[in-house]
Amino acid sequence: MSFLPHTCAEEKAMLQTMGVSSVDALFSDIPAELCLDRPLHLPPGLSEKEAWEEVVSLAEKNKHTGEYLCFRGAGSYEHYRPKAVNHLLSRSEFYTAYTPYQAEISQGTLQAIFEYQTSICELTGMDVANSSHYDGATALAEAALMAVEATRRSKVAVSTLVHPEYQETLQTYLLRKGIEIIWLPYEEGLTSAEELARVLTKEVAAVLISSPNFFGCLEDFSLFAELIHEQGGLLIACVDPLALGILESPGKLGADIVVGEGQSLGLPLSFGGPYLGFMACREKYVRRLPGRIVGQTVDRFGREGFVLTLQAREQHIRREKAGSNICSNQSLCALAATMYLALLGSQGLAEVSQQCLQKSYYTKSRLVELPGVTAPFKAPFFREFVVKTEEAPGKINQRLWEAGILGGLDLGKYYPGLESHLLLCVTEMRTKAEIDRLVQVWGGTGSGKTNF
Repeated sequence: MSFLPHTCAEEKAMLQTMGVSSVDALFSDIPAELCLDRPLHLPPGLSEKEAWEEVVSLAEKNKHTGEYLCFRGAGSYEHYRPKAVNHLLSRSEFYTAYTPYQAEISQGTLQAIFEYQTSICELTGMDVANSSHYDGATALAEAALMAVEATRRSKVAVSTLVHPEYQETLQTYLLRKGIEIIWLPYEEGLTSAEELARVLTKEVAAVLISSPNFFGCLEDFSLFAELIHEQGGLLIACVDPLALGILESPGKLGADIVVGEGQSLGLPLSFGGPYLGFMACREKYVRRLPGRIVGQTVDRFGREGFVLTLQAREQHIRREKAGSNICSNQSLCALAATMYLALLGSQGLAEVSQQCLQKSYYTKSRLVELPGVTAPFKAPFFREFVVKTEEAPGKINQRLWEAGILGGLDLGKYYPGLESHLLLCVTEMRTKAEIDRLVQVWGGTGSGKTNF
């Protein structure tokens, strides 16, 4: 194989050292019918210039938010990212750092993680936070496992308005452990508390509720907290961190564990990742909190320092007792979120949240003025909302796309019976002129692609 750097003599020497007669013998355990009996069909080699041009041509097939006005969210959101975030992340001491295995000489990394944990606790109203998960979906799944272990119960109740992809992740994690999932239906865009009250027993470890939910509607955490706490279970709140800029913290509303996706906090869309899952909980559950936790202390001379503490991971304790088997803490993404929150401050975060709220309400009010467009849900919402259309959603989105606009998500893909419904998202990035442009093209009075 010409693309390997080893000479024939080097290969022979390595095989002799291993006591193997040939390279093929290394793969003797693989059934012959699964082995490729021909060379790979690879194109001829390219010069550096030719290879670069080929990569550029492939990349240009992608479309991005620099070319299209984005009115789609559903878990990934276009928000403004202060230029300082990327500038600071590009410093070599940040982007080359991974896990502080030698904590005593990683004080800078530990301090950054500590600041991140503090920010998450302040947002969520929780006592302690870990130093992150892969994404919101894995954070929610591991929170469910944490609740099961804490209560010694075998069931969890989950809202069907949790992100559909989070639901799939939950099933992957829980069903293989024999944990039963009770799905809670929705009514008028909100999770049915009546159904939760009907199915609750002493076997239910936790109820998992998103707010804003997948439809963008705001749930009442306190109502679900009261119901589950009466049975000795836990409330796991899956939240949007930007919404917490203007909403009451889930901790004050009765949540025991709070998780969510941190992509909105200074991370780009990036075609779906890498993202950042955050998790926080009440102090009484800290020893079951998966992942890393950084603590603040003083050394024997009284000097401030930071340490890794309470690491309930498989690298530190028995695998079957570990709170998590995920090794990465997404520290670079967590650092970006910390920088974003520090740059905006509480007032800046509230301003972004207010703009998302007001612009989404304005957009909805304009769209329902169009013939054949109605609002199926009356519940308060944040940043995202659902409209029902008489015209096929696919036709609407195609018309918008041709005009340079990425339209809403067709909910029929995820929820049977909602085939004529679109989920739209409006962030602080959209101007009034852009929103009016969406309405014009949707209604058929505007056409042609516009460069913004």
